[in-house]
Amino acid sequence: MTELSLTILPETPKDAQAIERLHERTFGPGRFVLSAYRLREHVDHLLDVSFTARIGTLLVGSVRQLPITIGDTPALMLGPLTVEPPFRSRGVGRALLERAINDARAKGHRLIVLVGDEPYYSRVGFKPVPKGRMTMPGPVDYSRLLVMELVDGAAEGVSGPIQPDWSKAI
Repeated sequence: MTELSLTILPETPKDAQAIERLHERTFGPGRFVLSAYRLREHVDHLLDVSFTARIGTLLVGSVRQLPITIGDTPALMLGPLTVEPPFRSRGVGRALLERAINDARAKGHRLIVLVGDEPYYSRVGFKPVPKGRMTMPGPVDYSRLLVMELVDGAAEGVSGPIQPDWSKAI
């Protein structure tokens, strides 16, 4: 495998169109019916914990984090995480994940949830949400609902519906 000269930077408003085109190519139009997208309809992601991956000036990946609540507990929802197909399996997604997690922790966030593949996300510390502890709007495969504690014990006793953090609504 060839080493990539990868740059991970916080997302800026100027990145929005390029990221949207990346999402169109990698997820297609069906992405809008997913439960996670319903949460994104009225509350925007946080630029300070959302990142882009570039090789030179070419955008090759992106990860976003949305402010949510689980019951009354503030948290982040990670996603979408996407990498251009030719650059997959080369560490781009992992670099984006590690930056997003580390910066969220450094900024005082306590929990991150996502809907994704456990074998992939468990490598960075995500674990399945215990059955029945959290719910999401619309259909979701709850076996794919994962959580990461950024502070030890942060998920203890946390339960309820996952909703946008309305205090941060557009």
